[in-house]
Amino acid sequence: MPRDRTPDGVERRRLRRLAAVATSLSALIATSVVAGPATASDAALSCALNRTDAHHSEGLDSWNGAYPRPAGHLDAVMIFLSFPDSRPLAQPGEIAKDYFPATSRFFDRASYGRFRLRAHLHKKWVQMPHRSGAYGIQRDWDSGHRSAYLRDAVAAADASVDFSRYDLVYFVADPDAPGVDSDATKVVNLDEPMHADHTDLRRFVTVFEQSPPDRNVLAHETGHVLDLPDLYHRPGDGKGDWDTYVGDWDLMGSQFGLAPDPFGWHKWKLGWLGDNQIDCATLGRSPTLHSLRPLSDPAEPGDARRPRLLVVRTGPDSALAMEGRDATGNDRSVCSQGVLVYRVRSDTASGAGPVRVLDGHPGSSACWGTSVYPPLANAPLGVGEGLTDRQDGLRIQVEGRSTDGEWTVKLSRAD
Repeated sequence: MPRDRTPDGVERRRLRRLAAVATSLSALIATSVVAGPATASDAALSCALNRTDAHHSEGLDSWNGAYPRPAGHLDAVMIFLSFPDSRPLAQPGEIAKDYFPATSRFFDRASYGRFRLRAHLHKKWVQMPHRSGAYGIQRDWDSGHRSAYLRDAVAAADASVDFSRYDLVYFVADPDAPGVDSDATKVVNLDEPMHADHTDLRRFVTVFEQSPPDRNVLAHETGHVLDLPDLYHRPGDGKGDWDTYVGDWDLMGSQFGLAPDPFGWHKWKLGWLGDNQIDCATLGRSPTLHSLRPLSDPAEPGDARRPRLLVVRTGPDSALAMEGRDATGNDRSVCSQGVLVYRVRSDTASGAGPVRVLDGHPGSSACWGTSVYPPLANAPLGVGEGLTDRQDGLRIQVEGRSTDGEWTVKLSRAD
């Protein structure tokens, strides 16, 4: 059968649907297929890539202590900044509703209840000493102006905010001030920390959104505070498509995506998936069958030993990951359901493509008008479909789906 080749070397062909799927699967399991490895901690760790010096490295063998770990809860303070050249048109409490409780609920669903982002709202405007235009606020912000803005913000808020009580700081600028550029929202990391209330302040989320803001924007920026990388591709001239690496998948690619739930790899990195929920596979002579619970399904009793992520390590700093994506939880608006396949590199920096989705349906598109990148909106593989990754010599086939929603994936060496 002829095969279509995509630029990144991934081939795909439709599998012939069998009339008796259950019978065929039973026969396959009984004869040539060897069960995949147990998902015990030692097996999972064998496919955990090492953390490198790359900014926001996708390595997860150890936690980067420069970032707060999202286990249990983190306390965040949201401080609202006004300027002498503009009287705010809304109260802080009204603006806060654009971000909370929605952002906290996003992380609660993404983490299966393992992480709670607790927001503490400063209920009064804190006035900055200079007019809004004096800080040169824009996307590629001059470092001098940015430092002045942060120094002034900390100094102005310090009289009424005890910074020692919080793990995260959100500075939200008056959205109606004339010098505020909504494209400038970002996380600022400082080489030399600022100091307030006997506390080192090394990182701030600076918010310059209009009201209402971009969807999931605060969750995206908070992801950076948790050491997650940008997954979008920024064209050199600022023009062209930004979403060619991962499309709608994972809000670190696009906060507007139809499937913003973090990749299973990111959930593993953040500690929201335990090692027992990772199926770490090794290619042998015989094909192997693997079951995957949908990534965004809520936690249930006995869930701790049911894999949600399938990983094949392909090199010292690379791996191929597979996960089931369904229209549940944070992915309730997903365009296409199925098994999503993506490549991870721990030696690639934030913004340079540390994660790249493999297209299960090259040459086709879906969800025009709603997807941020229609060519990858239908990337997942459905039952009876597969793809061949020539780069790593791996064949991935979706063999079936159980009545309780688990996907059955067959891995084999590429012909």
